[in-house]
Amino acid sequence: MKLLILNGPNLNRLGVRETHIYGTKSYEELVKMSKLWAQEHGFEADVRQSNHEGILIDLVQCVEMMGYHALLINPGAYAHYSYALADALRSVSVPKVEVHLSDIMNRENFRKISVTASACDKLITGYGFDGYRQAIFYLAKMVREL
Repeated sequence: MKLLILNGPNLNRLGVRETHIYGTKSYEELVKMSKLWAQEHGFEADVRQSNHEGILIDLVQCVEMMGYHALLINPGAYAHYSYALADALRSVSVPKVEVHLSDIMNRENFRKISVTASACDKLITGYGFDGYRQAIFYLAKMVREL
């Protein structure tokens, strides 16, 4: 099974940016842990990161054509206003989970709304890196039930 993990803007700055919110672990650590968790659940994970909305949309639109069975996405701040990304997510039929490291419901008011979450099968927020583990577990279960 193939899993695409998409990370949006500024996630490449983990461990450096706002460590009081996102912690001190690096993006490289997140990638390593995500691949390990994916492997434990029978996935081959492809982890990508982009600070550019259009690139994320292009990758989402190609999920099925590229043979992925599931999608984990952390759209970062695009979650709060990117209707284009939400539309792209709705256009693909693979199981999808949106993840946020921080608890977006208990942060600034503008972060409490995710326009992309309704285009996914599940939303996981506030569990740090463990949210990725939870999402991978959920996606593996969904793919096996298809």
